[in-house]
Amino acid sequence: MLSYHEHNEAARTAEIVELLQAGESIALASDAGTPLISDPGYRVVHAAIEQGLAVVPLPGASAALGALAASGMATDEFRFIGFLPSKSGARRKVLEGLQNEPATVIAYESPHRIVETLQEIAGALGAGRRVTVARELTKLHEEFLRGTAEAVHRDLAARPSVKGEVTLVIGKGEHTEDVSFDPHAEVLRLQEQEGYGRMEAIKAVAKRAGLPKREVYRLFAEEGGSTPPDKNRGSG
Repeated sequence: MLSYHEHNEAARTAEIVELLQAGESIALASDAGTPLISDPGYRVVHAAIEQGLAVVPLPGASAALGALAASGMATDEFRFIGFLPSKSGARRKVLEGLQNEPATVIAYESPHRIVETLQEIAGALGAGRRVTVARELTKLHEEFLRGTAEAVHRDLAARPSVKGEVTLVIGKGEHTEDVSFDPHAEVLRLQEQEGYGRMEAIKAVAKRAGLPKREVYRLFAEEGGSTPPDKNRGSG
């Protein structure tokens, strides 16, 4: 048994990934509730996916939560919107409404429409919007396709057909791929130039970066920096 919580996530994640790469099988369990749902775990799942390691959700409350937990996307804030409309026009309208959605979105979709839906996501939200298609969760032919809307669409469009139950996870609208984006500097800028309070700035930067608030807060400790006094609380 290894402890894994918000205070040791960084160190434990590297250790767990090394064990996985060595061929070990590891189960992430919570002492209450579901892992990753208001519970640590996002960091290690994301790291495992980045290393090409398999992440498998165990049967749980619903396909929506299983898909989210294994998607590798932020779990600190999410929306479940049920089945997307079957008609293309109505579906595009829903998707366009997600352009600036600050939360990860989970939806169900028909296997017969998923290819068309991914194409519409690329058109409405941008070809680079991150998505995960989770198919046949907890069944023999379980499959996860993770990447940009364009890449996942290309993969599925090349198949003769798509079968099975499909859960679609769409990344946050404010997620950025800009490698020059510095969360620490942006928090300071929001405080000094925009008048944000400390926690208000951290929350805003976390949403933009697609990271949990505690992750952005931790960056200050690692970099040895400190934010200006919280203007909403005073310097005391």
